[in-house]
Amino acid sequence: MAVKSYQELIVWQKAMDPVVAIYQATRTLPREEMFGLTSQMRRAAVSIPSNITEGQGRHTTKGFLNHLSIAYGSLNELETQLLIAKRLELLDQDQANPILGQMAEVARLLNALSNALQAKLNS
Repeated sequence: MAVKSYQELIVWQKAMDPVVAIYQATRTLPREEMFGLTSQMRRAAVSIPSNITEGQGRHTTKGFLNHLSIAYGSLNELETQLLIAKRLELLDQDQANPILGQMAEVARLLNALSNALQAKLNS
């Protein structure tokens, strides 16, 4: 059965979890980070499910693959930003590690979907 909506994609559903977690975690960052790390982290987090959605809406395999690649890039960007926040002791391990775990699951799902779509494109 074909996917009718991006909301049916498990990868999209799972990609929404780090968005919520990032918004909650960044509420604790210092006010002077509002236009720095807080903004960057929130934009990168939102970009992940947004690009999955946009790619699925393209209705072409190549377009979908391109946007999944962008989503993966945003995922890596967010991981770096979380690690920076940990190094600067703006977030502790108890805050960052669960989000990193969610992101690892999203990465696995993005890779699996990308591989499946690439195989479809190559056949």
